[in-house]
Amino acid sequence: MSGSPLTSSPVPERYLGVWQRTLLTTTGGVRDSSTQVYWTQTARLFADLRIPQPAPQSVRELATQAGFAGVTEITEPAGSAELCQWHRAFDVQPPRVSKDIGTMRFEHSECVFEDGLDGSYHEVWERLPDSIGRNWGQWLVAADGRQGCLLLAGDYFVFAASRHKPLPPAGSLLALLEQGVCQVHLLECELSFGRHHHGKQPWQIELSTIPERIGQALLPATIDPDHAEQLCAVDTLAQLGHVLPIGGWRRRANPIFPPAEEALS
Repeated sequence: MSGSPLTSSPVPERYLGVWQRTLLTTTGGVRDSSTQVYWTQTARLFADLRIPQPAPQSVRELATQAGFAGVTEITEPAGSAELCQWHRAFDVQPPRVSKDIGTMRFEHSECVFEDGLDGSYHEVWERLPDSIGRNWGQWLVAADGRQGCLLLAGDYFVFAASRHKPLPPAGSLLALLEQGVCQVHLLECELSFGRHHHGKQPWQIELSTIPERIGQALLPATIDPDHAEQLCAVDTLAQLGHVLPIGGWRRRANPIFPPAEEALS
């Protein structure tokens, strides 16, 4: 694919919302319907969270989690199926060399099939009913070097925040763990997903790469999900995250992509 994620057009409306992966099969014999996988899509920004089940407890189990955030680009090359590329600005796992592109086919408006370009995997995604309607996303940066985003889709939210420093090249977090890389650094990338209940109660986190965040409030009920000026207020942004950045978060129009991603685009 050519072009840059920073200049990509908004994704078609049919993609907006929160999509739950209900099935993964691969040509290698993998069949997975238990991992909790949620892809939240706004007009440009996305976040994808993947938590194995049973819920990870040990450090090694936490290192098997996955999640990433960035910009989505949809293209329809002549003579081929619709393609979806997820440009990752940051990732729970070490950065990948290959592009993240899938061939997309809507079974119906609430179900889409994704297949690898090489046919190596097949995924079934179903849209959560309460994720339709409200759709909003804001990219964030902090003085400590981290990037983040706050995305809303219907009654759902996801907050994502990168590490302070990028990971060194490796096949997985487990590989880095075995190499003796600091555990705190490895596991500090946060993706927290939950519901805001239309502002009627605190924004409760239901799933997170930081286990102790589950059940906590991302934001208080006083923050109205339908008022962007509240969502973007300095005091609101200062509350976001397991590790609050000194000086809080600042709004940014576009993510800052790692050199590998920029080279691929």
